Amino acid sequence: MGNDVYFIYAVSRSGVGGMDREKRKGDEPVPDSATEMLNQLQILALRRIESFGWRLQFIRRPLFQDPVAVAVDGDGVKIGILEEDGRINMQPDIKIRE
Repeated sequence: MGNDVYFIYAVSRSGVGGMDREKRKGDEPVPDSATEMLNQLQILALRRIESFGWRLQFIRRPLFQDPVAVAVDGDGVKIGILEEDGRINMQPDIKIRE
C-alpha cells in the first residue's frame, strides 16, 4: 500500500457521454490532493504525526457531515482521526472495514 490515500466516496457512471457524475448532489468532486480536503490545523497535525511514522490512510465523506480524515501508524495497527481543531483523536468512534 505504501503512502496511498483512499477516498471513500460514491461515484456512478452516467449514461450520457460516459461522463462521471457525483451521486451526492451538491458535493464537490474529490480533489487530486488529499490535503485539499483538510484545513490548516489538520495539515499541521498531519505533518507533526508523519514525523512519527503515521500517514493519512483515507478521507471518509459521510452524507450530510464534514469529511473525516483517518490516519494510521507505521504498522497499520493504530488509527487516529484528524479533528477539525488539529487534535488527534486516538479513540475515535469509527468502524474500519478490513
